[in-house]
Amino acid sequence: VQLQASGGGLVQAGGSLRLSCVPSGRGVSFFAMGWYRQAPGKQRESVATITIDGSTNCADSVKGRFTISRDIAKNTVFLQMNSLKPEDTAVYYCKASQWGMDYWGKGTQVTVSS
Repeated sequence: VQLQASGGGLVQAGGSLRLSCVPSGRGVSFFAMGWYRQAPGKQRESVATITIDGSTNCADSVKGRFTISRDIAKNTVFLQMNSLKPEDTAVYYCKASQWGMDYWGKGTQVTVSS
């Protein structure tokens, strides 16, 4: 399984970005999907996840600002990020999980300027 993530960039504080992740091989509904991020000098952390049945969860630090969703027809998982803060600056990674196996995509850089 390969994951193609896109949508990162440079944005001012308060702005928005939408990240996209497309898995190859099988549709998004066959995987538990998630977005993770890693800032310089910090451990990778979970940002938002969506289960196979579509249940979602977000980290407390992004609740009310970030939304994870999926479009089965487009075979894409999205992370809508609003009201971005400088502390959201990190490399964002997409992960797909199935049958105890985790697949990671290459990260996409998100930089929020103050």
